[in-house]
Formats: sequence, structure tokens, C-alpha cells
Amino acid sequence: MSSGAITRRRLALGGFCLCCLPGTLRRALAAPGPFATDEVAEGVYIRRGVDQDASAANDDAIANIGFIIGSKGVLVTDSGGSLADGENLRATIRQKTQAPIKYVVMSHIHPDHIFGAGAFLKDSPVFVGHYRLAEAMRARGEYYQKVLSDIIGADRAGPIVQPTLEVKDPTDLDLGDRIVSAAAHGPAHTTSDLTLIDRKTGLLLTADLVFVKRMPSLDGSLPGWLKELAALKQIPALRAVPGHGPVAIDWPAGAADIERYLTTLQSDVSQAIARNVDIEKAEKTAAQSESGKWTLFDDYNGRNAIAAYKELEWQ
Repeated sequence: MSSGAITRRRLALGGFCLCCLPGTLRRALAAPGPFATDEVAEGVYIRRGVDQDASAANDDAIANIGFIIGSKGVLVTDSGGSLADGENLRATIRQKTQAPIKYVVMSHIHPDHIFGAGAFLKDSPVFVGHYRLAEAMRARGEYYQKVLSDIIGADRAGPIVQPTLEVKDPTDLDLGDRIVSAAAHGPAHTTSDLTLIDRKTGLLLTADLVFVKRMPSLDGSLPGWLKELAALKQIPALRAVPGHGPVAIDWPAGAADIERYLTTLQSDVSQAIARNVDIEKAEKTAAQSESGKWTLFDDYNGRNAIAAYKELEWQ
């Protein structure tokens, strides 16, 4: 199979590609140990992921990940994109506190949010996920692990870690002086999206239900994503942490760009279907008004259009 075919297959099944980064950035990202975080709310620390796809240079450290410190323990908001990324996150936590790591959240099935979990096995935390995450891991986990190993090396990729607490109904995670509430969502970005609210500060952590600047990837349901996004906008939070982009955004104003993109994609694809435009043409024309507004637009928009077409043509 050619390298181009491999890349297209990876994109179709999870959003991987090999991206080149400048040498200086490559060395900085490859360095092991603690990394810089921003305290976006009292006791909430977030690392900004790079706006790239997974590569040997970045150890799949592409998502916004971090941790919340409470009086009786720590909650990891997402574990990172590889064992190496997770180990660096754990080292960062230990720079801030020696409190036990009680919870490790895995916000959805995509590798950049789950493969760091292996770094925390030694802490024996509760691994928290959507009630459909384990099912998705059984279906995709080994494939994702192989692709990630091919990209960054098997020793850096990380094991498959299944959730030990499956969230279906709203669930409170107790850190002593603060409660973090986890909520499961219907099919949207994926079929296993989980969000968090820190009740102490009112901070909303949306994971990949919100992308800012970096191109969103559709792996669940387009109408469902718009529905879940509308519900999230009703949460009375002033600030939110998106899955990709700045470490914190104003809420709900910060959701405007992704809502516009998803609405445009749905409208354009629906119109193409109504005019009997075939899927190959729709792939090239849908949501082109958004070109230039997102990093990695050309890598993801066509795939999103195909996924939307396949869903909407039956509605």
C-alpha cells in the first residue's frame, strides 16, 4: 500500500497523518518531563495541544489536557495522546502536588485523548469514560494502537486502558473540597463524548465537542453534534476549555465558530443531496466558505462532508 493510501486510511478511521514540524519544535516536544500549563481557573491546569496531527515529533501531544487539584486528590481531565504524553502529564502533576490521582477521564475514543492513560496505571485511579467508550475501544482500540505505534514507536504509544467507571447518567466525582460532574452525550463528535463541569469554579470542560481554530472532525452524528452543542450553550458557565485550541474560551461565545462550521456543513450537504449532487462532488464543494478559517481544513473537511452525506441522505 502506498504512503498516500495509508494516510487516507488513517484519516478515514481516526484522523492520523504524518506531519512535519520545524526542528526546534520537534526537539522541544520530544523532551521528556513536565510541560508548561496554564491555570485557567483555581486549581485547574491545562496544557495546550499543538495544532498538528500525530507525528513522531510530537508524541501525539495534540489535545488540550490537564488536571484539577482538590483537597483529597487529583482528577486528570484527559490523559494525553500516548504513553509518553501521559508520563509527561503525570510528571507535571507531581510538580504541583503529591495528592493521590483519584480519577483519570477519557473523554472519547480518539487516540489523542486516551493513550496516555497507561501512565497512570501505577496510581490505581478510577478510569472514567462514556458508557459506550468500552464498546468503541473493543472495535477500534487495537487498530488505533497499531497506527500510533507505527507513527511514534511501540514503546511510546501506550496500552489500551478500559474505563472502570462508565458514565450514563450525570455522575459526580469527589475531590474533597470540589465536585467535578461528568455528563455523557448522544452521538456527536463521536459516539462516546463526555464533558465535565468543575462545580467549584463553574468551569466547563467540553473536550472535543468544541474545537477552536483547529478543524473539527466528524465521527459521530452531525445533527447530533449541533443538538449537543446547543444544550452545552445553555450551561451557565462563563469559561470553557475546548478539546483543541486555546486553553480557555469565553462561554458560550467561544462556541460560535464551530457552530457556524457545523451548520454550514449541514446546510451545504443537505442542499447537495436535494439537488442530486453525488457524494464525490459534495466532498469537494461542501463548507468551502470555511476554507482559510481552520488549521488542517483540507485534511478534514472532505472527510466530514462524506460522513455528513452518508448520514443525511437517509433522513
